[in-house]
Amino acid sequence: MQNQNDFELKRKNTLKWGYLFAGVAIVTFVVFLVQIVRLQNTNVEEIQNDYINNNYREATLKAARGNLYAADGSILATTVMRYDIFLDFKIIRDTTYTNNVAALADSMSAMFGKPRNYYRQIFDAQRKKENQYYGLVKGLDFDQYDRIRKFPIFKKGKNRGGFIVDRNFKRELATSEIGTGTIGMDNGEYKSGLEGAFSEYLTGINGKRLEQRVNSSQWKPIDYWKTQEPIDGQDVYTTIDLRIQDIAHSALEKQLINFDAVHGSVLVMEVKTGKIKAMVNLRRTEPGIYIDAYNYAMKDASEPGSTFKTVSLLAAMDDGFIDENTTVNVGNGVWTYAGQRISDGHGGGTYEISDVLAKSSNVGSAKLITKFYADKPQVFLDHLKRWKMFDKMDIELPGVTKPYIVTPDNKKWNAATLASLAYGYASRFNMLQLTTFYNGIANNGTMVKPIFIDKIMKDGQILHEAKPEVMVQKMASANAITMMTNALTKAVEKGTARSIFTPNLKMAGKTGTARFEYWKPGPMKYQASFAGFYPSDNPKYTCIVMVNQPDNSKGFYGSVVAAPVFKEIAGKTFLKTPQNVEKEMLVDKQIDLKKIANPNKKISIKQNQMPSLVGLVGKNIIPQLENLGYRVEYKGVGKIKEQFPVVGTIIKKNQRIYLSLN
Repeated sequence: MQNQNDFELKRKNTLKWGYLFAGVAIVTFVVFLVQIVRLQNTNVEEIQNDYINNNYREATLKAARGNLYAADGSILATTVMRYDIFLDFKIIRDTTYTNNVAALADSMSAMFGKPRNYYRQIFDAQRKKENQYYGLVKGLDFDQYDRIRKFPIFKKGKNRGGFIVDRNFKRELATSEIGTGTIGMDNGEYKSGLEGAFSEYLTGINGKRLEQRVNSSQWKPIDYWKTQEPIDGQDVYTTIDLRIQDIAHSALEKQLINFDAVHGSVLVMEVKTGKIKAMVNLRRTEPGIYIDAYNYAMKDASEPGSTFKTVSLLAAMDDGFIDENTTVNVGNGVWTYAGQRISDGHGGGTYEISDVLAKSSNVGSAKLITKFYADKPQVFLDHLKRWKMFDKMDIELPGVTKPYIVTPDNKKWNAATLASLAYGYASRFNMLQLTTFYNGIANNGTMVKPIFIDKIMKDGQILHEAKPEVMVQKMASANAITMMTNALTKAVEKGTARSIFTPNLKMAGKTGTARFEYWKPGPMKYQASFAGFYPSDNPKYTCIVMVNQPDNSKGFYGSVVAAPVFKEIAGKTFLKTPQNVEKEMLVDKQIDLKKIANPNKKISIKQNQMPSLVGLVGKNIIPQLENLGYRVEYKGVGKIKEQFPVVGTIIKKNQRIYLSLN
């Protein structure tokens, strides 16, 4: 009986423990099932927050930025690979470390110049700490990386030698002809210049990799997780011609130094295509030192001064108000209109329309424009609208300024505003806008959009190739365009820009000398400019030059400050063969202002009789005759060999004088 009771008690205990075990197993199984269901229905983001983000992170593998090229294939900016080296001391076997650490310290010493003991102490200390991600050296180029990865221990690689490589990219400028201001940048927050303009194409697609936490501040890449490789950016070929860029840079910098100017810019545009072949912006940092740090040509808008007379007079030419026979009496060169005093600062008398531009007459321009448009200024302004002079230029480069023109809707408009517009005030434009306008004249009246991209390529394939884009199909009548071209050519041959005349290259253009901040007390500030194209009989390039705040004591007129830069660029870019170029166009020199202001020989007209001019230097005599009010036609260069009328002939003001020079 006792045995039976013992058996029952044992059976009950066994069943109790069995049930308990079964219960625990069931509960465990249920918990397991619940966890599986929860994981299946949990948001991926929650899993990352609970697990991955605590010990792992997804890091970005930056794509290499595409190269930026000049039109001829020269690299302007490129992405170079840099290598950072890290060491995992925990993974290196004891025997491997002990047998090779001395040789490794020797190799490091030979490469980087520090004592071998310096490296041995570092290695031993980090080995003792079992550091899994020690930063050994950063910023190696490929040759340095290729050398160091063959050192003792390191040559065993990551899994046995603890050698970890982190690759990154660095953007570098590859030429000195174009500075940082023009090439620009894109750091993710700020964009500028060519880099910013073409970032859409240059920027690739970043990849991804997984990194494991080593300690509170260090993460290292892991290989057992699939890496998404980055896709590098596209290569952009700009329209910049490095030869022309270098010539323009040199010519401008020399003139800025000569006149101790604050800053200056040059733009060169290809007439038919609108491609910008050179863009130079230089700013003074200290006397004689100029750097490319800001794009004045597009980011600054200023009153253009006399270069705008081309715009205003073309409107009147197109409307048929003025032609080759039009004349305007500028009196003594001073005129008051609607209470505003307008002056030329030189000469007087009656001018032909070409003389208004050639002599840069403020009075002549104002009289003509107010005569024809004073009652209906909107007719005049409609020309500017048609020529896109009111519109911000739609170009790739960021930061381009919007033009400003005072109109009748503006509270600043008054009876004299139209006169001010006529000769380049009451308005503000950037250089690119004016260059585009002049280029339209050079292109027989077809205004094309300025472009900076030549083509875009990827892996040797052309993805995009730039084509000329017409902004205005017909700016003005063919007759008006021809008339303006002839007038601008005369401005170089016989007008305010005659100092740059050369018979070897026909150039057309207009000088500009604009005062700015004239409402502020203190010394007067000037901006000298020259806008034109060459050769004027078959234009290939349009060029505009601006020099801001030259030293007034050295000169500030566009004819002596800006025009010589234009001449040098024209001579060195277009006339490539020395036998077709005047020596003076290939020699860097500064204009002698004293000789321009004070010619060697003074002439006088006594009792209205024609004096003897034979044997005198034409470039000294012709300006004097024109300043006295006579119209001079001449051929050749050098000294005067023939003249008409003959000596002693009674001549009248405005009479034409014919000269032959050799």
